[in-house]
Amino acid sequence: MKTMRTLSRWSPLIGVMLSAAAMAADYPPPDVVVKTTSEEVLRLVADDKDLRNGSASKLVDLIETKVVPHFDMPRVTRLAVGKYWNDATPEQHKVLVDEFRTLLVRSYAAAYSAYRLVKVEVTPLQLAAGENDVTVKTRILLPGGAPPVGVDYAMRLGSEGWKVYNVTVDGASLVTTYRNDFSAQIQTGGIDGLIKNLKERNAKALAAPAKK
Repeated sequence: MKTMRTLSRWSPLIGVMLSAAAMAADYPPPDVVVKTTSEEVLRLVADDKDLRNGSASKLVDLIETKVVPHFDMPRVTRLAVGKYWNDATPEQHKVLVDEFRTLLVRSYAAAYSAYRLVKVEVTPLQLAAGENDVTVKTRILLPGGAPPVGVDYAMRLGSEGWKVYNVTVDGASLVTTYRNDFSAQIQTGGIDGLIKNLKERNAKALAAPAKK
């Protein structure tokens, strides 16, 4: 009877662990996700003349279709907004996620435009059984003998596979950087002030002259 009671007590936890293990087995490992995505994006850039020449519109489309699906944008946005997230309404949450997504897409596209002739080294990850939150480490090898850039992807396993929720470039965290920026804006103009600023930044980027 004691054994049965013990098993009964632990059964929910065992169920969760088995469920997580089964879910992990259904999706590519996080380091493989980063490696295959990076290689595909760089290959597409190399094969397309407009992308090689830095076409802003094509780069944005490329990031939207090949990179963004691997990001957990609601989580990234919530972490960037920080403690003020709970002060926002569901409607504001949606607008924040949409506008922040647009901002990051254009920032990512600009980064690819500046560093097109690169190689990416992904450090193989030893994934422990049941582990669902990891950091995938990579190095961006720049042309001309420039020092490599370390880029780490914090990833979490969810119902749609492994998703990125933070990126750290040479020790600088994307989430922390934006959280400091957003906090200052919210303290001045509230959540609506942050939304207004994001919309203005995105509109300005959209209106800027771009390579076709």
